[in-house]
Amino acid sequence: MDAKELLKKVRLIELKTKGLSSQIFSGEYHSAFKGRGMAFSEVREYAPGDEIRTIDWNVTARFNHPYVKVFHEEREMTVMLMIDISGSASFGTKSQLKRELIAEIAAVISFSAIQNNDKIGVILFAEKPELYIPPKKGKKHILRIIRELIEFKPETTGTNIGITLDYFNNMVKKRSIAFVISDFLDNSFEEKLKITAKKHDLVALQIADSAEYKLPKVGWIQIEDLESNKRKWVYTNSSRVRKRYSKQAHEHDKYLKDVFRKSGVDYAKISTGESYVKPLMNLFANR
Repeated sequence: MDAKELLKKVRLIELKTKGLSSQIFSGEYHSAFKGRGMAFSEVREYAPGDEIRTIDWNVTARFNHPYVKVFHEEREMTVMLMIDISGSASFGTKSQLKRELIAEIAAVISFSAIQNNDKIGVILFAEKPELYIPPKKGKKHILRIIRELIEFKPETTGTNIGITLDYFNNMVKKRSIAFVISDFLDNSFEEKLKITAKKHDLVALQIADSAEYKLPKVGWIQIEDLESNKRKWVYTNSSRVRKRYSKQAHEHDKYLKDVFRKSGVDYAKISTGESYVKPLMNLFANR
């Protein structure tokens, strides 16, 4: 991809997602992800309706007039995005690839974070962590994140979420908000997820495509595993084959939901070709 085309793609994602963040997500994000607590700011004169427990008795005694303590939320937090860029992220049948959808979702979260004065960092991973972008603020920083999501080429094609969670825990010691954005075609991360969820406020966003749940009835087709590069022929006219294919996909979804529930991880599923606004809004609202 040449520089001009890359710049155009980055700009399109910025225009779409920055507007969504400003108009829809920023307030919901602020409500969903609280700061570290409340810090003392100042004192002011008591006004009708103020809670008695906020009265500063020392100042009140000094001036012989009631004064209350004013607190503000310690807002600044670190948000980390762990983003799956393995081979399966290049799959998609509904007007966009998973990786394109992921780029938009990551941009929305990033713009929402900086509008709430939070830092945003990224780990791109496949079979291993491939790129670490330290947490920072600012539009220029987010545009770099979007650019890397579009053009970065991983050295590996498989998926290992567990190794990435270990890497994240080693790199980010301070409690943070952490999103794992993946199709989760990996069953080896359950214990690592539980450990990470105890240290950080962890959220899982599962990216899916409808073709992963339903095979078309079109005779013999060749299917390629984008992570292992293995290919096999499948006879899609067989109802047994189609049912088994669908059953395996739904059983994997059930497994993921159980894992997230047991680990105390908030979760949303978002499919290519569909709006991600409602799933994200529901996720934020239900926290």
